[in-house]
Amino acid sequence: MKAVALIQARVTYSENAFAELVLWRLPKPMTGSPHRFKYRLAYVVHGVCVLRYDNETGKGDHRHFYGKERAYVFTTPDQLVADFQHDIARWNNENRNP
Repeated sequence: MKAVALIQARVTYSENAFAELVLWRLPKPMTGSPHRFKYRLAYVVHGVCVLRYDNETGKGDHRHFYGKERAYVFTTPDQLVADFQHDIARWNNENRNP
């Protein structure tokens, strides 16, 4: 089985903000990960990545938010996207919509 792209999308939120979502199902888990998904979800405002969820090989699931990197507990692809969208809404609310 080869890696399968599940999501490859760019979502425009405003003239100055967009999200990029990339999610793959892998034939086997990556080093440091208990699941078979590879992902990178980023929210960019005025050319700066203000939010990112990813799972680098050997580093595991984590998110970058307000300049801090913290572990992220991955459960399902749907929950990953929901958590990402929740954080986008939170960032926009706290930063008065880009």
